[in-house]
Amino acid sequence: MLEMFRNAAKGWVAKILLALLIASFAVWGITDVFTGFQAQDLATIGKVKISGEQYRRDLNQELQRLGQQSGSVLSLEDARTLGLDKQVLDRSVNTAVIDATAADMKLAISDQFIVDEVASNPGFQNSQGQFDPAIFRNVLAQNGLDEASFLASEKRNRLRGVVSRVASDGASLPRTLTSALLQYRNETRDARYFTFKVSEADIPAATDDDLKKQYEATPVAYTAPEYRSIAVLKVEPADIAAKLSVSDQEIADGYEKFKLDYFTQEKRTILQLGFSDEAKAADAKKRIDAGEDFLKIATENGAKETDITFADRSKADFIDNAMAEAAFALAEGAVSAPVKGALTTALIKVVKITPEKQLTLEEAKPELTKRLQTDRARDEIQSIFDAVEDARAVPTKFEDIASKAGIPFVLIPAVSAAGLDKFGADVALPAKGEVLKAAFNSDVGVEEDHLSLSEGYVWYEVREVIPSALKPLADVKAQVQADYVAAKLRDFASVKAKDMLAKAGNATKIETLATENNATIATVTNVKRNETQETFDGLATLALFSAPEKSLTWSLEGDGKTARIIEVAKVMTPVFEAASVPAKEVGDEAKAALGADSFDVYLKAARAAADVTINDQLWRDIRGETAQP
Repeated sequence: MLEMFRNAAKGWVAKILLALLIASFAVWGITDVFTGFQAQDLATIGKVKISGEQYRRDLNQELQRLGQQSGSVLSLEDARTLGLDKQVLDRSVNTAVIDATAADMKLAISDQFIVDEVASNPGFQNSQGQFDPAIFRNVLAQNGLDEASFLASEKRNRLRGVVSRVASDGASLPRTLTSALLQYRNETRDARYFTFKVSEADIPAATDDDLKKQYEATPVAYTAPEYRSIAVLKVEPADIAAKLSVSDQEIADGYEKFKLDYFTQEKRTILQLGFSDEAKAADAKKRIDAGEDFLKIATENGAKETDITFADRSKADFIDNAMAEAAFALAEGAVSAPVKGALTTALIKVVKITPEKQLTLEEAKPELTKRLQTDRARDEIQSIFDAVEDARAVPTKFEDIASKAGIPFVLIPAVSAAGLDKFGADVALPAKGEVLKAAFNSDVGVEEDHLSLSEGYVWYEVREVIPSALKPLADVKAQVQADYVAAKLRDFASVKAKDMLAKAGNATKIETLATENNATIATVTNVKRNETQETFDGLATLALFSAPEKSLTWSLEGDGKTARIIEVAKVMTPVFEAASVPAKEVGDEAKAALGADSFDVYLKAARAAADVTINDQLWRDIRGETAQP
């Protein structure tokens, strides 16, 4: 029985369940973004229930995870827009279906089994490799768990693993399938090829009618995005610091307070050459004293100059105290006697000494003044914020507020959601990402709340919305012309390559075609189906593996005006050995993929057969919806 459980904990299913376990740790101790709801069941699957509280924790965790990845705070509204709320509920129901199945099958696992696994977990062991209850309880406490809740969670996950394993674990793969997959993946080919180019002289000049057809065929390419005119106010310490005065006395007091910040420790650049024993180090020291070069001896010992150089190190930078004391006791250019350190015996040569330095008040004054001004500006930010908010309540134009408060004002005539102007140039904006996102979710005349920066605030308003529109042909004629030429060049290169191969038939050698095109034949070897080489891109690889051995094929180059004629010079199919590592890897991956498909089929069937009930009213409350009459 224990062996069955251990086997059930292996493979891709176990990894998924481990992720679920980690997720269950993460939600504890996190403040919910939703409050005010009663603790009641959101869903019932057989005898298994999903509480509204548990669902809110799971959704909150998902929002926090995605928020950390995107660098922004996601709201419940964002969850609804992205469909996250439904995805989280769907995952919760699927997990509950598995729990209900385990309950119906009357599966159980003993407490002792979990206890034994915990005791053997290296994460809960001390330096002697023994289970340490204090470490175990500390880890649980950090995750807001106690022993009882941890034990219950672990038992649930083990039982889920058994059900999932049974549903996904199929019979062994047929040898023929494994062989075919291995040969498909590991087949390699050698190719001989040459390239030829076409030029604009090879295609007819575009007429006005040609350009009109190109323009009308691909209108999306010539459609301007929606633009918005945005007015922005900003205040951060740097915006007002320079305007604030600092007295000489304040600067003097600041110097005494931050004096150590303007002190630089002595640093040294040394050469440290280690030896296996003190006798060898002493012999090397005698040779150096006799005039031999330090680096010559290092080379004899198999060390490069870069290996033994430690540049600009303070005394505290040395891990070995003995080495530090020796290095800082020497004069510049001097070589130490053998120094016995904690890890090695070494000779030390001081290459350069940078003395310690304490900046005087006058030397530190420019930077110190800016520092004190910035510190004072941080204290002034709140009063400026209050003044701006008061002015907006009147209301007052942004331009007038900025003038009176002495803070930056920016008016962007037109900017797209991507942050570009009408000419495709990047637009500079304070807190650009946040302002653009907020402005494109707002509208003209809407007074929005401020945005908070790390040490300041931003206010914005949409002055004008310029709808997305198809640009007139006259305005984009150059782009249309370029697109037309590029398309015709691709077509011409493709037709020329096809005609060349059709004319060549099966008898013509690649050498003949290369000579006719004044081209040089190149060779590439050991190309794999799903890999590219520096001189052989994806399109060329696709063409190489679409043709039989000794035949000719072709592909376009990335620039669209160069084509490649390819000879499939050699096809090398790997010999299948069932016991080999590659065969096992391919078999395991295929079995895992088939297992995942089997598990999906099982889960859909189990869910369809389960008695799933959703509390619609609680679901609408959690989503912030108004109940329908």
